[in-house]
Amino acid sequence: MPRILLTVTNDLTYDQRMQRICTSLANAGYDTVLIGRKLKNSLPLSSQAFQQKRISCFFSKTILFYAEYNIRLFFYLLFTNADALCAIDLDTIIPILFVSILKNKPRVYDAHELFTEQKEIVTRKNVYQFWMAIEKFAVPRFKNGYTVNLFIKEEFERRYGVNYQIIRNLPQLKPLIVNKKFSKPTIIYQGAVNEGRSFETLIPAMNAVDGQLLICGKGNFLEQAKQLATEHNLDGKVIFKGAVEPKELQIITQQSHIGVMLFESTGLNQYYSLANRFFDYMMAGIPQLCVNYPEYAAIIKDFPFAYLINDTSPQTIAEALNNLLKDVVVYESLQKNTLLAREALNWNEEEKRLIQFWKQIL
Repeated sequence: MPRILLTVTNDLTYDQRMQRICTSLANAGYDTVLIGRKLKNSLPLSSQAFQQKRISCFFSKTILFYAEYNIRLFFYLLFTNADALCAIDLDTIIPILFVSILKNKPRVYDAHELFTEQKEIVTRKNVYQFWMAIEKFAVPRFKNGYTVNLFIKEEFERRYGVNYQIIRNLPQLKPLIVNKKFSKPTIIYQGAVNEGRSFETLIPAMNAVDGQLLICGKGNFLEQAKQLATEHNLDGKVIFKGAVEPKELQIITQQSHIGVMLFESTGLNQYYSLANRFFDYMMAGIPQLCVNYPEYAAIIKDFPFAYLINDTSPQTIAEALNNLLKDVVVYESLQKNTLLAREALNWNEEEKRLIQFWKQIL
């Protein structure tokens, strides 16, 4: 049975995308090991179809964390048997590159975003130069890879001459299990609470919205987001639930009325993104407020299940949310379209591309 090692820097408990990918690989007959990071407050790992390994680090943030984690990861990979190695995004690519060369094993790059074009990177000159140097050094040496949309595929081909496949972040087709909504109109954000995700305008917008905002996730902008809620006297209206396990998150999302899918346009990664939660809201059967950026607009053209806005100002966000909450015709039309889209945009079909990709590698 061929063994694949896949590497991330996050806590494995909440990574639905990697759980989905690794389950598909395990079910296809691969001995699959997902390697991630152990935090002080990490929950015990739940049983999965694949193996899981967490690496503990002394440092928890800044370049010191990345340096320590990559060194520890390198030695773990070096002394662990594998038939192929897969780096998930740029922050674990160096150990995968070096170990695959030393062991003469196939290596794969799974780029679920354009890492160097994130707002928190492109707006910091030294940080940007550091990660660009990593990208320029490593990505051309990964001839095999896949990403989530056409723009990132073409951008890697333009920059480095690599021809990656497209495997989208689609959720598994699951039955809707919730029949009742929250008693109060509820808007949900799920995902990393990071820079560039319009919290600076979404949170103030809630002053003009007759409902509550649930923020499910953690990230580098979490403390600033909490401060914004306090500054705008929204402590009872904007609720921070922290990281939520996938099964519970599925229920909370279905109980909510509207999802929010917002990004600032700073950085190509935001403007050309195709985020997991865009499809997760759809799979939960709820309409969503979404930025009118190319990748989202292309899907909504065929499957109109989201309300698109052209800017992320507080006024625009508030007006759109209120319109969705009050206009029954618009809301029910979008909701109906989520149910149709669920049948076409799901992992059950997309995983076939993943399995075919790995058959070519191994």
